[in-house]
Order: sequence, then C-alpha cells, then structure tokens
Amino acid sequence: MGTREYSQREAALAVVQRLKSAGHEALWAGGCVRDELRGVFPNDYDVATSAVPDESRQLFQKRVEVGAQFGVLVVLDFGAPVEVATFRTDGAYQDGRRPEGVTFTSAEEDAKRRDFTVNGLFYDPERETVIDYVGGQEDLNQQRLRAIGDPHARFREDKLRLMRAVRFAAELDFEIEPATWAAMTAMAAEIGVVSPERIRQELCKTFLSQNRVRGFDLLDASGLLEQILPEVSALKGCEQPPEFHPEGDVFVHTRIMLSLLPETVSLPLVLGVLFHDIGKRPTYTVDDTGRIRFNGHDRVGAAMTERLMERLRFSRDEIEATVEIVRQHMVFKDVQQMRVAKLKRFMSRPTFDEELELHRVDCSSSHGMLDNYVFLQEQSEAFANEPLIPQPLINGRDLIAAGWKPGPLMGEILAEVQTRQLEGALTNREEALSWVQEAFQSKRSD
Repeated sequence: MGTREYSQREAALAVVQRLKSAGHEALWAGGCVRDELRGVFPNDYDVATSAVPDESRQLFQKRVEVGAQFGVLVVLDFGAPVEVATFRTDGAYQDGRRPEGVTFTSAEEDAKRRDFTVNGLFYDPERETVIDYVGGQEDLNQQRLRAIGDPHARFREDKLRLMRAVRFAAELDFEIEPATWAAMTAMAAEIGVVSPERIRQELCKTFLSQNRVRGFDLLDASGLLEQILPEVSALKGCEQPPEFHPEGDVFVHTRIMLSLLPETVSLPLVLGVLFHDIGKRPTYTVDDTGRIRFNGHDRVGAAMTERLMERLRFSRDEIEATVEIVRQHMVFKDVQQMRVAKLKRFMSRPTFDEELELHRVDCSSSHGMLDNYVFLQEQSEAFANEPLIPQPLINGRDLIAAGWKPGPLMGEILAEVQTRQLEGALTNREEALSWVQEAFQSKRSD
C-alpha cells in the first residue's frame, strides 16, 4: 500500500476491497451507513464481513483485538482505524447487557440482531448500493427511530439501548416509534443493571448534543431521568419566589437554561446548568413573611453534585470543575461590590468562563436582570491588556533575604502584597519591599 495517507473513508473502502479480493463478503455497517445517507460525515466506519476472525487476521497485518470472542478487531493497515466484525447472531443475554456467546452467520441475520432499524443498514461502497433487511431506509426517510423486531426483546437483551434510544432521538432529532416508546417507558426502571460508566457515556453524549433539551425531555418522559438523576427529577414542583422566578418551578427553570445554552458547550458547563440548583429541594423553607428561601443551596448543591458524579464514575477533573461551577454560581450577585483584587482573583479561576455563561442563562431564564453579566464583560475588556494575576512582585526568598523568618506571617505578607499589586498600589519589587518594611514592622517586632 506504500506510505500514502488514507482518510477514514478511504481506509474503510480499502478494507472492504481487500476482504472481497480474498473471496469474502464485506460491507459498511451501522452508524456510518446511516450518517452517509443523511449527508453527514461519519465519525468512524465499521465493516461487517463473512470472514471469520482467523481469516481476517491473515489479511491484515496491523490490527488490535478488541472483541475476539465476538469476532471483532480493529484494522490499522491503512492508517485510519477501521473496526471489522464477522456477521453474527447473539446468544442468550443473561445480564441485560451482553450475550453469553455469538454464532457467525449471514448479513441478514446480523442486521436483525442490531438495536434500531436506522443502525441496521449495510452499504456496498464498491457498488454504491444500500442493503436493507430491516426497513431502515424508510425509517430514515421518515426521521423515525424504531427498534428492530420486538422492542421489548431488544431492550431486554441490552438495557443500555434505553439510553441509546434517547441519545439517537436527540442527536438525530427523530421521533421514537410508538411501540418502541412504550417498551422504553415500561422498562425504564431496569436501567440500573447497566454499569454507571456506560450510563455516564450516553448521558454525556445526550447533553453535549445540540438537541440536549429534547434529550432532557425524553429522559424525563420515559422515566429514565428519575432512575439515573433522581436529584434533578426531584426539582419538579419545587416552587420559587415568583418575583425572581416568574418562569415556574426549579425543574422548569433548569430546562429553560438548557435551551438557552449555545450549540457547543463544555461538559462542566452543561452539567453545571443541570445540577446548579439541585440543592434547592433539600434547603426549601418559607420564612415568617411567607417568602420562599433556599439558604445555602449552592453549598448543599455542590456536595450533592460531587456525590452524584462519583456515583456515575465521572473523572476527578470533571467532578472538580462542575462542583466549582455549582458552588460559585451565587457569588455573581456580589461582583459589583468586590474589591478589585478580589474580583481579579474571582475572574482568574479556570472555570470562570463557564460560570459566566451559566450566570447569563440563569438570569435570562428567570428575572432577566443582566447587570452583573454586563459589568463582568466590561471588566474583562478593561483587564484584557495584562494578566489578571501577574507575576508576583516579591516571593518568599525575597522576604528571607530581607530578614523575615518563614512562617504564617510570611504568607499573610505575600497575600497583602498581591492584593495591593492587583489594585495598582504597588508596581515594582522595590516598592513592595519598602511597603512590607513599613506596614508589617510592628508584627515583625512581636
């Protein structure tokens, strides 16, 4: 093949051609076919073939075994990875996730064991023909998500398909066919047999989708939201002060915020929006004047967010970023009263941009007052010509050289110097050392 670089599509075509030249049937399969027919560039390409694994191994030198027991390997001969799987039918599903074994079979039988009709299509890239054994083309044209065969049977086999149905319906903006939907709602309570990691993966894909609100609504209506994120489902009926939240309860507020986010968002931002008010249910009180209060809901919500993200096996970096966003979201009401040094420290934190966007949609979905948002945008422009947190004027070594002893006082001194530096009162090392000598001389004597 020489040293030429292959695109993903070219690599998938080359894999098919090599399998066919050896006398095997080979077709593109699943999501790549669906996306090609929709005019969307696929993220990856899968090849299904009549060649059994030993036969595929003989044809491809660079490969990774990813599911030998299921007849699956990843071919790297053409640079871009292409998954190659033998046509198969699945054995009995005992755990609601994986078959006990597989039997190698025909393309038609392979199509019938897949999840949804739009994912059960094959394509011959040489002949440029679609092979459809499950009615997937019609459903694709009608923008309809339908389980292959008996939907209850498909979901009993693999409960993760409940989440995948929501994700595909959101990503593709397809309607879920009634029988498939009925099976989903009937079986939503069984999602707990799926590992937290796999649930998390589908959840993230759903909420990172441009149609995240559709995904949110489907999770809720199907009963899956209550099973996976009971903390969010519990926000239904949690009333708020109407003078600040004329839009309705906390659940409605959260949904509107999701709808106001831009199409492309970071994971901590969208999760921060989803979880920012989950502390309101446990902190709900009514004071003597009849006003609804949620004292400390940001702190309580941050702790709840950490627990639920740990439950779903999010990474520590994802947890820390999202928890910080939830914890800080009420601080924005005080930004115009902050000293310059405190404001700069607040704005220099890694999650500030996500928090600012959350604040925008938080206000826009409720009382509509964006004065703090506008103020912070103006401050960002005013501070843009220099780092928010510049290099320190002095450090601990400078203080030791000036005769100060290491200890808690040294940390206090450096913090005060930074504060004055951030506010423009100190501008160089000499000024800083002179000010320290004068301001802290009495403490040094003590």
